[in-house]
Amino acid sequence: MGRLNGKVALVTGASRGIGAAIARRLAADGAVVIVNFQSSAGAAEAVVEAIERGGGEAEAVQADMSDRAQIAGCFAEVHQRFGRLDILVNNAAVAEYHPLTDVAEEDFDRQFDLNVRGVLFASQEAARGFGEAGGVIINITSGAAEAAPPGTSVYSATKAAVQAMTRAHAAELGPRGIRVNAVAPGITATDMLAANIPAEAQQALVGQTALGRVGTPEEIADVVAFLASDEARWITGQVIGVNGGLR
Repeated sequence: MGRLNGKVALVTGASRGIGAAIARRLAADGAVVIVNFQSSAGAAEAVVEAIERGGGEAEAVQADMSDRAQIAGCFAEVHQRFGRLDILVNNAAVAEYHPLTDVAEEDFDRQFDLNVRGVLFASQEAARGFGEAGGVIINITSGAAEAAPPGTSVYSATKAAVQAMTRAHAAELGPRGIRVNAVAPGITATDMLAANIPAEAQQALVGQTALGRVGTPEEIADVVAFLASDEARWITGQVIGVNGGLR
């Protein structure tokens, strides 16, 4: 018996990277997993197939998590298909690094629309749809929310907003048995890392990490799976750094 047997989990942005690892891990623990994707249908189906090969159950659902109507449609589809939702992992995000003097309005809007607006309204839909037994919301944030390295003013601000929402939502939803936590990865081997941080800068970050290496998506997923389980039933309103001791 997996510790998430009987649970239904929605993981946003789950076609690759940390989201895909979380989807696979929650399924391995027994949850039925909805693999949300925006445009990478083939990658999302590959995640579903990997889960099914391992004996799990999963389904891919397309929705742009920066679009309010599509968010509502995604949750409606989940409830129509499975009749319930127990776990939401807000993972979908975009990271764009620009010097302050180069930030365009569309850069700001694109990141805040997905990273902040999407998290808020997905959490709203989850809170409305959780049953009497409550539920779990886990937000994926970033160490950049506190470190805020140069060139990340917009991205870091979005992740700081997610951390603030995590605490506010935990306080508001706790009386209903809904736990809300956040996981803040450090330097993690993903496409986003490769696209935004040059190799020499990655090595500099490794040098500031106590365990002396880059983390893996699976190591982030392990912590998310714990927070989703009843083993974490007394944990809410927390931002947990999963970063190998970065800085």
